Amino acid sequence: MTSSVIYEGGLRTTCTHLQSGSFFETDAPTDNQGKGERFSPTDLVATALATCMLTTMAIKAKDIEPLLHQIRIDVEKIMSWNPRRISAINLTFHFPEGFSLSPERQQELEQIAWTCPVKESIHPGIELNISFNWPAH
Repeated sequence: MTSSVIYEGGLRTTCTHLQSGSFFETDAPTDNQGKGERFSPTDLVATALATCMLTTMAIKAKDIEPLLHQIRIDVEKIMSWNPRRISAINLTFHFPEGFSLSPERQQELEQIAWTCPVKESIHPGIELNISFNWPAH
């Protein structure tokens, strides 16, 4: 088993990772009767895509993994109402000042990111807009 999820009431859950014991809570979003005080389940889907892309880049590019420290990804999840679902995920990668790779290596990292397991698991009906803001050389 991977995790345990317990419903706490008030549209909130507590999720525990069984191997490590780490946990987090989810909350329904304010646009769907929740308090919006924690990640919503759909927030986690969009955030999982960002973390998976970055982690996969680090796994596949071990030689430059230290350079990947402090990369920030802005995550935006867009919902539709009929049916209620994620309609789009926008990710914007921001690389730290001084980050420098050849255009070929940048392309390699982008390809690695686009093949991460979460991306491969996302329904093709979800629009993905991914921007890599590489620093100018």
